[in-house]
Parts: sequence; C-alpha cells; structure tokens
Amino acid sequence: MHSPVASSRVTTAQVFAIAGPAMVANLTTPLIGIVSTTAIGRLGDAAMLGGVAMASVLFDCMFWLFGFLRMSTLAFAAQSLGSGETSELRAILLRGLIVAALTGTALIALQIPLAALLLGAMGGSEGVTRAAKTYFTIRIWSAPLALGNYVVLGWLIGQARAKLALGTQVTINLINMAATVLLVLVFDLGIAGAAIAALIAEAAGLALGGLIAHRLSQGQLAISSATLFDSTKLMRMLSVNRDILIRTASLIVAFLFFTSQGARAGDMTLAANAVLNNFLLISAFFLDGLANAAEQLCGRAYGARDKNAFAGAVKLVVIWGFGFALAVAGTFLLFGPALIDIMTASVDVRRIARDYLPFVIFAPLLGVFAFAYDGVYIGATWARDMRNLMVLALLIFLGAWFALRSFGNAGLWAAFLVHYAARGGLEALRYPALLRKSFGT
Repeated sequence: MHSPVASSRVTTAQVFAIAGPAMVANLTTPLIGIVSTTAIGRLGDAAMLGGVAMASVLFDCMFWLFGFLRMSTLAFAAQSLGSGETSELRAILLRGLIVAALTGTALIALQIPLAALLLGAMGGSEGVTRAAKTYFTIRIWSAPLALGNYVVLGWLIGQARAKLALGTQVTINLINMAATVLLVLVFDLGIAGAAIAALIAEAAGLALGGLIAHRLSQGQLAISSATLFDSTKLMRMLSVNRDILIRTASLIVAFLFFTSQGARAGDMTLAANAVLNNFLLISAFFLDGLANAAEQLCGRAYGARDKNAFAGAVKLVVIWGFGFALAVAGTFLLFGPALIDIMTASVDVRRIARDYLPFVIFAPLLGVFAFAYDGVYIGATWARDMRNLMVLALLIFLGAWFALRSFGNAGLWAAFLVHYAARGGLEALRYPALLRKSFGT
C-alpha cells in the first residue's frame, strides 16, 4: 500500500473544480434530444417526430439503467487515487470497458425481443411505433460505444479530470448535433439519419476518450491478465455494479410509475406534468453536478482512510446543495409561470401546470440530501446500503401514492415529493453509522 495522497481539508474550490464542469456537461446533454427533435420536426411528419421522441426516451432509460458503469468506475478510480495505488487505475478502466462491451453486445443480440417489448409497452400509434422501430434498430448498435463512454467519463472524473470529461461530453454532443442536421436536413435520411448521427457521435467520443486515456497513462495502457482479472477486485466490482443497477432500476420504476399515473389522468394533465418535469431536470443538473463532486472527493478520502476529508466533503456538498436549491426554488417561484408559458402554447396545459407549480418549487429543497448522499454513498462504495434504502424509498413512494390517490394529480405530486424526501432522509439517517463502520470512531 502506498502512502495516502488526500489532504485532510476539502475546499470549496475542490468541490467546484469537479461540480462546475459536471454542471455544464449536464446542461449540454439535453441539446442532443432538442436538436434531433427540431431536425425531425422540420420534416413536418408528426408520426416521425413522435417516433424519435419515444425511442429517445427508451434509450435514455435503458442507458440510465447501466449508469453503474460510470458510477463504479468513478468510485474505484477515486479510491485508488486516494490510497496511492495509481497503477490500479489502468485495470479499473479496462475492466469497466470489458463490462461495457459485453453488456452492449448483449443488448445488440437481444434487439428484436427488446424492441418488441419496449415499443409495445409504450403503446404508440402504428405510424409512431414504426418510426421508433427504425430509430431503435439503428441506434442500438451504439450501445457498446455509449456504455464505453460512461466508463471513460467515470474514470476521468474519478481522477478529478473534470475538464477533460467535460470536453469529451461536449465533443459528443456537438458531433451529434452537426451530424443530425447534415444527415436529416441535408441528405434527407429522416429518422434513420438521427439514429446514425447518435452512433457516429458515440464512436467519436469513445475514440477521443481512448486517446485521452492513452495519453494520461503515458502510452502504457496494457496490463497483465493476472492484474486485469484479479478475482477479488473483479468480484468487488461486479457486486457494486449489481447493487447500483438494482438501485437505479428502483429509481426508474418510480419515474415510470409517476409518468403512467399522470397519463391515466388525461392528455392535458400528462402534458402539464411533462412541462413541470423540465423544471425538475433543471434543478437536477445543478444538484447532480455536486453529487459528482461528492463521488470523487468522498471516494478519494475513503481510499486514503481520511475521515476528516470525507466528512468535510460531505458537509460542503450539502451546504452548496442547499445554496443552489434555494436559488433554483426562488427562480421557479418568480419566473415559473413565465417559463410555463414559454414551454407550452396551450391555455389549458398552462393553467394545469400553474396549479401544480408549488410542488416543483419545493422539489429542489427536498432533493438536496437525495443527490448529495447518493454521491457520498457511491464514492464510498456503500452500494448495498444504497440499494436497500432506494428500494425502501420506492415502497414508501408507492405507499404514499396509495394513501393520497384520492387527491388525483396533486396526490401523485405529493407522493413524488415524499419519494425525494425518503431517498435523502433514509441515506442521511444511515450515514453516521456507515461513517463509524468505515473509519472507526
């Protein structure tokens, strides 16, 4: 074991060196969907537009499910950096890329039953489903590349190379936008063009990530198979990945349940909820950036066995989380109605969205602990506890919805806020015991 390299004092500057670029990367990501939707929308075919929107949501959820590749790679890289075991960094990257390649290849192999199952579950019209299937059968080939990019992104952030991670993300997004405009509007390839553009962007991003990794490793990426397939480290990685996968699946179930219950309330309510979901995304961009900082700083302190640095990082991330949450909530309070008017032209949808705006104003404040402690638990690889608490939070959400269902959409939103509070509250309550267990008294 090498000597620890983490300092006992974590500063605000260290937090924002990671959180800042992560926030910018988060803000640029939705541009892909916006550009694809706009380019297809200009063709004037409603079924094609609905198809690309539906298939994009499917890929977002499917790839989100495999977000453990980014999270575990980030945590293991940060812990290796903290413990001074920098030679392990190459093995962490390569192990992650192998899992990404195997997972992506499995998704490609299963594309026919996957498409039938997922597109059938979405219940779109025949024209929309046909367009979505065209997009799906092309973009699915990007799965190993997209998952590989998750690994590279986690590996870079884990080493506090947030600017390099941001550069890679922005490059993927810019190439995607340029290729979409070119293939859809110039070469008139329609929905297939949008899918091919995503494939090209992911391939370019992984190529760039590979070059960066090669450079950071000083051209020494190759390692012995004994090191790469170390059984203890492989089992630990697979165990952490499994637990984060179950945790993410629980989160996706909650979001899908919320969406499906909104859909049952009618088209206007569904549209109003979709508008308000954009508000949640905006607050998530900032809070998730701070969660990235918690993952890296807590992971590094955990690897260095530095309790002061660990506790200091947690405190700073929570304080700044509340700062951003207050700013976002204040913005929603002052400009919420105007933002709703920008997002929809429908008078009825505007009216319904305004009725439920108070729930969205409170959401960032209730979400601070949820995002911050997710980052802490990932950095410390407390994955089993995070998994169990997330499943419990899902059950609390479903129980709250059942108790409040007579209040209609207001009850649904209230249950959703209960889910936010349960996620963060349960992790905050469990945190002191885990801190003692990991670092001693």
